[in-house]
Amino acid sequence: MTQRSRLRIAMMLESDGPGGAEMMVFRLSEELRRREHVVVPVGPANGIGWLGDLFREVGVTPESFRIRRALDPGCVRGLVQLFRDNGIDAVHSHEFTMAVYGAAASRLLGLPHVITMHGGFKACTALRRRIALRWAIRNSDHTVMVSRATQRQFATDLGLDETRFGVVPNGVPLNIGTQEKVRAEFGVRAGECVLLAVGTLERHKGHRVLLEALLHLERERQKVPWRLIIAGGRGGDQHDMLVEFAEEAGLQDRVHIVTNRNDIPDLLALADIFVMPSIIEGLPMALLEAMIARKPIIASATAGIPEAIASGREGLLVHPGDVGSLAGALQGLLTDPPRRAALGEAAGRRAHSEFTVQVMADRYETLYTGAPPVQDADVEAPIVFGRCAPKRSTLVAARMLGSLL
Repeated sequence: MTQRSRLRIAMMLESDGPGGAEMMVFRLSEELRRREHVVVPVGPANGIGWLGDLFREVGVTPESFRIRRALDPGCVRGLVQLFRDNGIDAVHSHEFTMAVYGAAASRLLGLPHVITMHGGFKACTALRRRIALRWAIRNSDHTVMVSRATQRQFATDLGLDETRFGVVPNGVPLNIGTQEKVRAEFGVRAGECVLLAVGTLERHKGHRVLLEALLHLERERQKVPWRLIIAGGRGGDQHDMLVEFAEEAGLQDRVHIVTNRNDIPDLLALADIFVMPSIIEGLPMALLEAMIARKPIIASATAGIPEAIASGREGLLVHPGDVGSLAGALQGLLTDPPRRAALGEAAGRRAHSEFTVQVMADRYETLYTGAPPVQDADVEAPIVFGRCAPKRSTLVAARMLGSLL
């Protein structure tokens, strides 16, 4: 890579706790740094610091933004100064808040701006937010979704044509964990089948549905011993309810609900079956990590998940929220180790060809540099690009910003 091709990229996200978007930002940043780009992570000044700590551990000092009220021109001014001080060449904003503020600050400096929406469907719940996001999209070079389903959803919610959005699937590293430590931590005994679910403890992740399905199996006197670990990210408002349900169902000795874990590869190494019972999803990082780890998967047929898994080939898909179908899929894999192995191998082959962090970084690098995108006709779910409207002048962008803020 020549000196001329190196970029200084501001990587901006409105949250910094354990989660899929946060891990994607970190992993993409690390891959870009391996390619000799300079990445400047930008996160909330009043966050919990989890993502910032990951960056500091690898020798990167994060920057911060501060929003003092719902619409804060001062935050835009602060970002403009931050970009100038760090000699930023391109800005990559993730999720709604940074999409809007990043677009405003980038346009005031004439910098290339890329937006990635990870599936935050709440971004479009209010008219004011829809207006702001449409403004940000018009004033950005590329707006990217992580799945075709997310692309369709945002196009519908915002009243825009799907071609205004690109699709770049998330990518995950080839991390291989070790199970000895976590096996001892959770007291897993010989012969027990370990089920793993990964996702924040919020209703749309469907953890309650999973517990109900396991209770159904117990009432049917399912004979294969199992143990469930729910790695709940930064937690969520369903935590107490899930703990209470497990206790009332008499499952508390076999259900472990944990948060703020940095050892997902180790938990995957321990797991015999990965379960994602989500009601709503984009293209979740945790699912791709399980595929890379060659784990048999049971997941909901919702949003972007069927784009990664063909039911019966790379995993088993069930109707979202359907306790009976989830229980049936669990019963089938608990009692059929050869089927588990076959599904896991198929998932691994698909993930290694399409969903690695290297493939994801190739695609984003193309967007940062503005080169014409290239599609790979051999990839089953290739990258899809959409161009937004041409850049507006700095003066027009400033005036539009003023009308919003």
